[in-house]
Amino acid sequence: MFPPSMAGYDRAITIFSPEGKLYQVEYAGEAVKRGWPTVGVKCSSGVVLAAEKRKISQLFDPSSLEKIYIVDDHVAISPSGLLADARVLVDYARSVALAHRFLYDEPIDVEVLTKDICNLKQQYTQFGGARPFGVALLVAGIDRQGPKLFQTDPGGVYLGYYATAIGAESTAIVEFLEKNYSHDMDVPQCIELALRALSTAMESIDADRIEVAYGDVKSKVMRKMSKEELAPILAKIKK
Repeated sequence: MFPPSMAGYDRAITIFSPEGKLYQVEYAGEAVKRGWPTVGVKCSSGVVLAAEKRKISQLFDPSSLEKIYIVDDHVAISPSGLLADARVLVDYARSVALAHRFLYDEPIDVEVLTKDICNLKQQYTQFGGARPFGVALLVAGIDRQGPKLFQTDPGGVYLGYYATAIGAESTAIVEFLEKNYSHDMDVPQCIELALRALSTAMESIDADRIEVAYGDVKSKVMRKMSKEELAPILAKIKK
């Protein structure tokens, strides 16, 4: 049975509770909290995303699952929550970025893309017969204004960050970032910090269980790191 204060108010997305809440949106937030953790770190010279890929079973092939998606040359997205919902939003983001390049012959600004994604998310909080996207996203990239890092929630809110985390154990990861983040870091230091922060939520950290993508202001390109590139950094972290 639902508590009296909740009874009936979580059965439709269009009904506010007496406290002014949309319970379906809050439930979507709970799905995010149970998702695999992902970390974002930004500095003046670039931006980094690092995400965990959990081993579902002994027969699972980790290479078949993406946790960081390259949306355009200069933008990457890492989700936490319902990955099927994330895939739909990533496909939408790719179509928006492509349309912008076609129309204006230039890469889309990271915040403009993030706002467009969040506008779609917000629409799913106000129409009957639908449910909110049960996923939060970290959107990272480099545009004409420099490195950008945004965090979105299931309700369509987005905020910019220097460093942040979403998913399981995100509170502990954020506490680690708050203690160790520095504004004068470079990209290699951001990569190491992101991996150290992610390791606080993992029993063991190895190249098969993580994905890392980064971009720098010189190239303005987001690229994923290979296992060979990650190996020396992980060896340093494990010491």
